[in-house]
Amino acid sequence: MNRETTVGASDLVWFKSSYSGGNDGNSCFELALTPRTVHVRDSKDVTGPSLTFTPPTWARCVPYASEAR
Repeated sequence: MNRETTVGASDLVWFKSSYSGGNDGNSCFELALTPRTVHVRDSKDVTGPSLTFTPPTWARCVPYASEAR
C-alpha cells in the first residue's frame, strides 16, 4: 500500500491508500491516525465533515467497508 499524505487545518496528517477508489476516483477516502482515534474524510471534500472512530471500532468497520463495492 502506498500513501499520499496531506496536512489538514487541524494539524492531522491525512493519507490516502493506493487501494482507495480505483480508476473512477469516486470512492476515495483519507485517514488520519492518532494514538486514540482514527479520523476518516472524503478525499474529494477535504474541508467537509469527518468521522472519528476509536481504533477497535475502526477495525470492526473495515471488513464491511471493503465489501461495499
